[in-house]
Amino acid sequence: MGVIRQLPQSVVNQIAAGEVVERPSSVVKELLENAIDAGATRVDVSVERGGKDLVRVADNGLGMAPDDLALAFQPHATSKLADVEDLCRVRTLGFRGEALAAIAEVSRVRCQTRQAEATEGSEITIEAGIAGPIKGCGCPTGTVMEVRNLFFNTPVRRTFLKSDTTEAGHVAETFARIALAHPEVHLTFRSGGKIVHDLPPVTGMRERIAIFFGRELAESLLWVESRLDNVSLWGYVAHPSQSRSSNKGQFLFVGGRYVRDRSLGHALGEAYRGLLMVGRNPVAFLHLEVPPEEVDVNVHPTKIEVRFRDPQRVYSHLLSTLRQTFLSSDLHTRLQAAQDQPAEAAVTIPSRSEPSETDGGFPGRAGAAATAAGRGATYELTARAPDRQTVSSWFEPGRAAATPTIPDSVGRVEPPEWSRSLPGQFQFAAADTFDEFGGSAAAQATSPALSRDVSDSSSAPGETASAIRQRHADPELAAGPLKAIQVHDSYLIAETKDGMMVIDQHALHERILYEELRQRVAAGKVESQGLLVPEPVHLSADEAAAILEHRELLAELGLDVEPFGGDTVLVRSTPVMLTHLTPERLVRDLAEHVHTQPIPPSRDAMVAELLHMVACKAAVKAGDKLSPEEIEALLERRHLVADSHHCPHGRPTALVFTKAELEKQFGRI
Repeated sequence: MGVIRQLPQSVVNQIAAGEVVERPSSVVKELLENAIDAGATRVDVSVERGGKDLVRVADNGLGMAPDDLALAFQPHATSKLADVEDLCRVRTLGFRGEALAAIAEVSRVRCQTRQAEATEGSEITIEAGIAGPIKGCGCPTGTVMEVRNLFFNTPVRRTFLKSDTTEAGHVAETFARIALAHPEVHLTFRSGGKIVHDLPPVTGMRERIAIFFGRELAESLLWVESRLDNVSLWGYVAHPSQSRSSNKGQFLFVGGRYVRDRSLGHALGEAYRGLLMVGRNPVAFLHLEVPPEEVDVNVHPTKIEVRFRDPQRVYSHLLSTLRQTFLSSDLHTRLQAAQDQPAEAAVTIPSRSEPSETDGGFPGRAGAAATAAGRGATYELTARAPDRQTVSSWFEPGRAAATPTIPDSVGRVEPPEWSRSLPGQFQFAAADTFDEFGGSAAAQATSPALSRDVSDSSSAPGETASAIRQRHADPELAAGPLKAIQVHDSYLIAETKDGMMVIDQHALHERILYEELRQRVAAGKVESQGLLVPEPVHLSADEAAAILEHRELLAELGLDVEPFGGDTVLVRSTPVMLTHLTPERLVRDLAEHVHTQPIPPSRDAMVAELLHMVACKAAVKAGDKLSPEEIEALLERRHLVADSHHCPHGRPTALVFTKAELEKQFGRI
């Protein structure tokens, strides 16, 4: 007799429930998505004990006919798909027909529904998958779903639920995701009988971002918008100062559905490279509108993962759009006086650049808005330490003029290896259509400030196109040379057109040296100093292996090392700019960095990491006394580099105080 048998339908449903219904927040997600698919303009969500005892979702959508009510709770029953072809062009949030059956299998469900033309509503009660008779009832147009005692018939699953507060937090997080994805819907949320959120419909995300994440974050947002063929991107990204320790501040929506995608997350991280400190993550609220046939949402029952037909195009589109946004924005860190605001006061955030839906723009989603909107110097130093002399020589105009344009590949990070298994192949656009700091050529053509010719008479010798665009986009830099004084031998205080600026001398010098070194690596002109007597350096076995593995990259930076037997490496030459460091200290520092830091996924990324370290060690330090000539040269060189507002490690180089803020602090206004 055979041992294979078909499982009962109730067992099948409970297995499916294990994938679809993980916790009460999963129930809220599925019911909210059903309500939005039904065309609801208002949805009320209520939970008790974090959703363990009750999840109630009431909407004013289309409702269901009595004949459809019982069928809606059957496995794989849905009104959103008719044949296999529809699976390739899903336009709704739900489509699998699994959620209601799975929820009803592990809880006690009551559903009341009525269509607009019906004289009375219909009601059904289901307990552990066993449905009662359909009865008439009085109810408004729409649907009311009540899910009680979740996992009451699977006690093991219920014991794994967290505390009421934790589960309520997960529900609130799910509610926030859907509220951000659909600002056109009036949503309310009650927990434990208390109103947590009452969100009227709005035309954009900014007001809801302010409610969920605070006024400070909402006011730091930068509007993002672009279109590439039939792929549209719009939304907000936060100023680098608003970074987070985790990626929970990243909200990516595809077709109105919150998704998590490694490729998109990687592109977002690369767009912020050099703007954030190590271990910090960007904050973003971005919508992607992709034709349904170009994206597969049928990857997992939770529908939180997606696959793109052309991931290369989506990746490059997101990366170049964000880089262009940063290039045309002032990313200096600004300090504002704390403002007293009553806790109960409504948060009103000016729209700034997010237009209304009626202005045109991308179709299909409310809130998918339309169009948003020197001179050279040298250090003249005598009787200084050799390292200061070497560093200062980098500021000579003749050297800058001979420096070629940096190829796109230097300091650029290619997409990770794991993403190459996705459909298509990642390839960056040609240099004339995309560069790391300048974005797409099409975007540049739309902005007069960004379309200036490199040979503009206002450019400095050797100034690259990216640096010119950076200077024109930054009002502080375009205002002319800054005059500054040094305080605490670490900071420079300069008067600006609109106030004052406090500059970190080490962070700014580090950025300048990084860009200069980056140019020299691209041209293959990094000077090295051969040692009269090669110096052996003893390392641990793993550190020696890491150094020798990257010896070719180190040679490009002017450091020539070779094996010397065992765990010892032999240093034959060192970079001229780092002659103040002993070869042993330099190699040990590099070995520790290479061995302990996560290795980036490409050779160019590895070069960029080493450039960061070398520039940091060569820059003037906090506590170094600078002469007036050095200060002037440092500030005048500032406008010749891209991203001068942040050092290569992501720390801000300057803090900006406006005149109005200063006057307010002193009680003048």
